[in-house]
Amino acid sequence: MNLPVQPPVAPMLARLSDEIPDGEGWRYEPKWDGFRAVVFRDAEKLELVSRNGQPLARYFPELLPALRDALPTRCVVDGEIVIAAERGLDFDALLQRVHPAASRIAKLAKETPASFVVFDLLALGEDDLRPKPFVERRRALERLLRANPQVHLTPQTDELHVARRWFLRFEGAGLDGVVAKRADTPYLEGERVMVKVKHRRTADCVVGGYRRAKQGGVGSLLLGLYDDEGQLQYVGHTSSFDAKARTALLKELAPLEGGQSFGDGRAPGGPSRWNRGQSTEWTSVTPTLVCEVTFDHLQGQRFRHATRFLRWRPDKPPAECTFDQLVVARPFSLAAIFESAPHA
Repeated sequence: MNLPVQPPVAPMLARLSDEIPDGEGWRYEPKWDGFRAVVFRDAEKLELVSRNGQPLARYFPELLPALRDALPTRCVVDGEIVIAAERGLDFDALLQRVHPAASRIAKLAKETPASFVVFDLLALGEDDLRPKPFVERRRALERLLRANPQVHLTPQTDELHVARRWFLRFEGAGLDGVVAKRADTPYLEGERVMVKVKHRRTADCVVGGYRRAKQGGVGSLLLGLYDDEGQLQYVGHTSSFDAKARTALLKELAPLEGGQSFGDGRAPGGPSRWNRGQSTEWTSVTPTLVCEVTFDHLQGQRFRHATRFLRWRPDKPPAECTFDQLVVARPFSLAAIFESAPHA
């Protein structure tokens, strides 16, 4: 490819904040929950590259004609690969795409086609746009991106009250929160110059097992919630412990080892393509301990990311730790986001 910006590109990143920033010069966008990717197009040549520099085109073949249709002939854009289901984004469907069998990928591409959400323009024609302020790059995107049902320009606003409304409402479509960007910022590869605000909630969970740390002691607690049938279902893990706490936890859990915890419910998974080389062995414990954790996002009936341990809840009976705690915004479709969120 003969482009002014060549792969790989380290995408610009965001630092986490508890509050949406306020003041002159901020621009706000929804935070998409998908695979970050940079698209390089030089005429008919097109590369789709992950944030870690890995090629993604083979996993999402249906995006290639859509991107050629929507993008300028020679350009580099930053965005997110997502899969939209009837009730919002489907991250599980996205994970299923990273598969070694081409026939499997082709089947899924027809059944659950992916979309690409564009949010930055790094190069156009012979010009490297990274030194330009973000507001100029955004205006160029608005002029140049052609309509395509699988390629979308992310909504944007400069009004704080709109961003706050998006933060609450768009969670129902599976979005992660809100990203804030300075209008005058150049594209700084790999630097955390944007701000992201994610949903933070707490839940009381039952400890159903643990995994050991390489350094000794407990590496992570395996968490469960009871469903309507009284089965303890695995929902995620928490691992925010220092060395002293890991050792103490191992002693505390020792008398409970061997107890039936997740039983016939969903249990922690084994080896996968995402954790090659990592130990997936875990020890079951009698489900008598309850802890409170913070979480930011749900993926189906599991925590999307690792949770953060807050405290033990000796006052809470394990049977009261149910999925009823995890009420989130009413689901709605990806199309509704673009219909209800005009660009600034």
